[in-house]
Amino acid sequence: MKVIMDLTVSPFGVGLSVSPYIAACHEIFAEAGLKTNLHAYGTNIEGEWDEVFAAVKLCHEKLHAMGIPRLTSSIKVGTRTDKEQSLHDKIDSVKNKLA
Repeated sequence: MKVIMDLTVSPFGVGLSVSPYIAACHEIFAEAGLKTNLHAYGTNIEGEWDEVFAAVKLCHEKLHAMGIPRLTSSIKVGTRTDKEQSLHDKIDSVKNKLA
């Protein structure tokens, strides 16, 4: 089943800058062949359900291995059965209405 996820990863106990940790997660998503869209407070991820959730698990494992003692992720997940829709389809739909 295809899924579009909005993921926000929040590392605790590592100071104020978290960009190195977000970059590490993005490397995992890229290696998994997932489509992503980075935004200011998270990442949209598109792919098959099992692959997306496996990548999130690897993200947690890698960040803990990098020394993060506590990690919280907020996840929103959407699926559709009536049609296939990509991240860009959703964005384009809104942009077309704004034009």
